[in-house]
Amino acid sequence: MSHSSERPPPTALRSGLALRVSLLGWSLVLLLGAILGAGLLTLWVTSVTAVALGVGIPLALLSTVLVRWLADLHRQWAADRLGEPVPRPYLPTPQGSWLVRLWSILRDPASWRDWAWLLANSITGWFTYTLSFALFLGGVFYLIYPILYELTPPQVFRTPLGNGFRLHSVQQSFALVPLGPVLLLLWYATAERLANLNARVIRSLLAPTAQAQLRARVAQLAASRAETVDTQAGELRRIERDLHDGAQARLVSLGMSLGLAQQLMLDDPHAAQQLLEEARESTTSALAELRDLVRGIHPPVLADRGLDGALKALALVNPIPTTVLTRLPGRLPAPVESAAYFAVAEGLSNAIKHAQAQHIRITVEFEPHPGTTAGLLTMRVSDDGHGGAAVDAGTGLRGIARRLAAFDGTLTVDSPPGGPTEIRMSLPCAS
Repeated sequence: MSHSSERPPPTALRSGLALRVSLLGWSLVLLLGAILGAGLLTLWVTSVTAVALGVGIPLALLSTVLVRWLADLHRQWAADRLGEPVPRPYLPTPQGSWLVRLWSILRDPASWRDWAWLLANSITGWFTYTLSFALFLGGVFYLIYPILYELTPPQVFRTPLGNGFRLHSVQQSFALVPLGPVLLLLWYATAERLANLNARVIRSLLAPTAQAQLRARVAQLAASRAETVDTQAGELRRIERDLHDGAQARLVSLGMSLGLAQQLMLDDPHAAQQLLEEARESTTSALAELRDLVRGIHPPVLADRGLDGALKALALVNPIPTTVLTRLPGRLPAPVESAAYFAVAEGLSNAIKHAQAQHIRITVEFEPHPGTTAGLLTMRVSDDGHGGAAVDAGTGLRGIARRLAAFDGTLTVDSPPGGPTEIRMSLPCAS
């Protein structure tokens, strides 16, 4: 009968030991960080006191920058340990003099939580990473205690458990060796749990509070709503301008041509026929302009064939060879399809105008969340051009970001000088 299910496989033991050795190294790093944090806390208290006395503003700003740097390192460590990001909670620091920036930092609740974390870290650290480090060192210490007894002077390592327990020979020191494996087993059993506990403490003190997250969310929604309203107003002005300068002007000209043709019908039938021919051509041009205008508002191919078909139709008329790869479970909500289509179209237009690319690739895929119909629609527009694209470099990518922000979407650009370029867009939605 096999007993493989009753004991961990060797690979699991090796990986578990490697993890704990890694955590042991981090315990030492975090211990040094706690010492540095205690020094920074003293520096900050001193600098703030000096500010109250009229001096010390540069020192207070410097200590704040150093504390935020240290806190960011701990946030990253906690995020790696817990498997989820720990975002920065700080409010934007305004431009201005040192006094203006310092006042903004002092008003930021996250700054005071940083100082509270430094104080708490100096206490909780003894029960988390310092305890883990001490258990390991204690285990190694007692394992080699007879060697230490033999190699050290007579007055050293003779009372390991206090004056009531004095050792008189190397043979007696072997009685302490069993404590080594016990402490090492305790270290092995508690190292990961203590590290996770420390990571949770870091997250609870250094991550944004629920109130701060709600405030940031409200600000984001307000900004997104304002941008959406501005974009919609701009679209309405564009439609009005296109109608006024295009189809409306042609229809007015058509009416005048028909009126003149009616007057010339009896006196000069040939001229009337020419006017009617011009009126027919004006009608065709006006219809074409109206179709283009409607296509700019909501392409008919998008309504008929969905996002997959609309993007393939867009690639067919592209002057640069374009490959389209889509992995979609079916039709998406119409507003999401429209936003995704125009975002990809704008990204494609930027690649055509600025990248000098030889080939463009469009990838669209929907990744559902487990157990739900909701998920994330991801779009990538990649080209082999010269690179150098940036969101702040022009209005095209910024317009895409505004369009996606109305749906809580994101835009990232990876475009090093020399290329290639990848514009990655995402939209949360339901299939």
